[in-house]
Amino acid sequence: MVKAKVYKLVKYFEGFPKKTDLELVEEELRPIETGEFLAKAIYLSVDPYMRIFSKNLSLGQTMIGTQVARIIQSKHCHFPEGKLVVLNSGWRTYTISNGKVSDGHPEPYLTPDIGDCSPSVCLGVLGMPGNTAYFLFLKLCNPNPGETVVVTGAGGAVGSIAGQIAKIKGCTVIGIAGTEKKGEWITKELGFDHFINYKTKNIDEELIKLAPQGIDCFFDNVGGKIALNVMKHMNLHGRVAQVGSISSYNEVNPVDYSIEIERIAKEKELKVQFGSVYSNTHQWLAGIYQLQVWMYQNKMKYRETVTEGFDNMFDAFLNMLHGGNIGKAIVKV
Repeated sequence: MVKAKVYKLVKYFEGFPKKTDLELVEEELRPIETGEFLAKAIYLSVDPYMRIFSKNLSLGQTMIGTQVARIIQSKHCHFPEGKLVVLNSGWRTYTISNGKVSDGHPEPYLTPDIGDCSPSVCLGVLGMPGNTAYFLFLKLCNPNPGETVVVTGAGGAVGSIAGQIAKIKGCTVIGIAGTEKKGEWITKELGFDHFINYKTKNIDEELIKLAPQGIDCFFDNVGGKIALNVMKHMNLHGRVAQVGSISSYNEVNPVDYSIEIERIAKEKELKVQFGSVYSNTHQWLAGIYQLQVWMYQNKMKYRETVTEGFDNMFDAFLNMLHGGNIGKAIVKV
């Protein structure tokens, strides 16, 4: 019998998550049946959405998340032994799957040909974060060449990719992040035109200098006061993609800026849209293919912050929520 290590949510997060909110347990797995396969986790993802979507779990459920795993036993014709598979199976070391899902996530799929890249790219630039940037930036912002784009959370997994797509589309890109290291990465390596450190600079003053003609598209991963400050500089009929609001995820009593944001949106007649990447599951692999083409053309670069050891999942998760990662946060089992 195979024993899996599994993180269970035992207490809903209040403020920043605590180790005691999760419990690491062992589960003894049954033998697989016809139409199933058993996969062993190799890389696991930690992402900001886990903090907010954990509220949808029942206490005692496995902590949510995606992983790349190797199929070690199979009675499923489409998932042969030895292949790598992407699973939305949560924080666990072994998973039994029938290749289907019922929660709106993409069904398990074999990893594409990634050449010499680590399989972990299938959790980042060639995974959910990459598709989030690809589908939501292009669909909600609809960028045109020559326009000015602002990306918040620009040093993270989604924002760094969205900014590069904006450059591919011929836009001027301003990235907002919280460390000089992230700023150096996105400007010198990824090709962003400008960087604003929101911790040390006045966003209003910087945007007056960097975007004197105003902002056409705003790809927002952060929300809160930073989003409000950016929206003040939007042009008439600008487009805003509200993808995340990580600035408030860990606040017990977050300040509500929605009334001020709504007022600005009405005054400037902005097109403000919320989006979920999971409304694009029918095009999932097509998005990954396009991102892969850009990678091969050297138009799309990425970085990973890797934590070693499944027992360190929580530490990697908390570090990511504190902004300690550059690019995609990954745990290697």
